[in-house]
Amino acid sequence: MGKFINPFTDYGFKNIFGPEVSKESLIEFLNDLLEGERVITDLTFLNNEQLPEYPGDRIAIYDIYCTTDTGEKIIVEMQNRSQVYFKERALYYLSHAIVRQGVKGESWKFDIKAVYGVFFINFLLDENQKLRTDVILTDRDTGKLFSDKLRQIFIALPLFNKTEAECETDFERWIFVLNNMETLNRMPFKAQKAVFEKLEEIVDVHSLSEEDRVRYENSVNAYRDYLATIDYAAKKGSEEGFEEGFEKGRREEKFEMARNLKAMGMTSEQIMNITHLSLAEIESLS
Repeated sequence: MGKFINPFTDYGFKNIFGPEVSKESLIEFLNDLLEGERVITDLTFLNNEQLPEYPGDRIAIYDIYCTTDTGEKIIVEMQNRSQVYFKERALYYLSHAIVRQGVKGESWKFDIKAVYGVFFINFLLDENQKLRTDVILTDRDTGKLFSDKLRQIFIALPLFNKTEAECETDFERWIFVLNNMETLNRMPFKAQKAVFEKLEEIVDVHSLSEEDRVRYENSVNAYRDYLATIDYAAKKGSEEGFEEGFEKGRREEKFEMARNLKAMGMTSEQIMNITHLSLAEIESLS
């Protein structure tokens, strides 16, 4: 086990950005992410139960839900596993956060606060080859911003390959640290940004209490089990041939999506339209 916690585990990600003691880290990261646009001075953590749940996904989804000092809602999430409908699922999360702002009565005039989704993804988003993808609502012809109430930022971590010396911006420094944290022997960039010195204290494995250390070790084991499963699936896909293995993987993802939609209460007909599975296949799922 490394000197610093693994941010790709449930415990590690939430320990870096989730608890009140780590609030400064999250504020600093969001301000570096949105540099030149706005400055967040404070935020409040919200109950994640306000977000829709997808049973069976928790091993791969680690999320933080908060609101800024000026009312914007921000969902920060780590996603380790590719999904067939990940973009749609991300949009559903944000839409849910918008809808919850509704107020009963005629006096409310749809004065909603902006909702941001920040998604760390440990895979490639379709054929996208960009480290950072910003999605906003614009006019198709003019490119002019239509509304600033919905914003999605996807950060494809596998596409970041800069060394410590090559990192030029605070945003790049954050991504370098997150990508390499478990293998670092010291926390870099403390001279450039004070928050990294604070972060070093938070993520030091030896500073964890006995109870937290057990939780972290369980989280690491769950993450390693997940990686082992992925490696096995990749090996089987290679043995069966690329095309056959790829199609098998896509089909298994559809079954997983169908189980989640079924657990949410959707009808078999609705699930058929989304996943294109047969009625018999959907009704056979437990």
